[in-house]
Amino acid sequence: VRYVQTTRELGAPDLVILPGTKNTMDDLLWLRQSGLEAAVQKLAAGGTPVLGVCGGYQMLGETLDDSTGTESGHPQTLRGLGLLPTRTVFTNEKRRTQSTATTAAPFAGAELTGYEIHTGRTSIQEQGAPFCTLADGTPEGAAAGNVFGTYLHGLFDTGELTEKLAAWLLACKGLSAADVRAESHAAYKERQYDLLADAVRAAVDIAAVYRAMDACAAK
Repeated sequence: VRYVQTTRELGAPDLVILPGTKNTMDDLLWLRQSGLEAAVQKLAAGGTPVLGVCGGYQMLGETLDDSTGTESGHPQTLRGLGLLPTRTVFTNEKRRTQSTATTAAPFAGAELTGYEIHTGRTSIQEQGAPFCTLADGTPEGAAAGNVFGTYLHGLFDTGELTEKLAAWLLACKGLSAADVRAESHAAYKERQYDLLADAVRAAVDIAAVYRAMDACAAK
């Protein structure tokens, strides 16, 4: 995974992810001015998968309507990257919710657990398809060819989408996914905590810490 700020750093990735942002309109303008918008559009046209999350999802659509100035501080409407058949309208209401969902093709069946925190409501045009379906049956996100968008943060935490996405990317390159095994976010965090604990124990006299704690408790 690489974070990039220039078209040179972007290069020729296997997947482009536009992450969430607290300033969608301003960051969209930056993306445009930096040349990264045109670069992402060119990659998508050439078949490179693009995934937008929350603000990144909004940017991938056709228009972003902030007529009330809720998101950017002054009324404006911007064209999006035009990679998804969606339109976003910003409002004063912020959506905050925990969500579970099941992805649609080409990642069909992956169970997701995540959360939404965003202003703006995004509608899909008739030619669009949802990225996933929420537990209550509501379609969520959008998908069009090799471009995908969702409001769900934490969509990789269960590991199920990670596994299906990796398999799909490998298949796009004519490679086998037989030897690919995804690690869940929870398992990854636990492994990192274990490494941290080992490092602390190696650098700190734990027995002395315990003695000090016992002394304090005895007072």
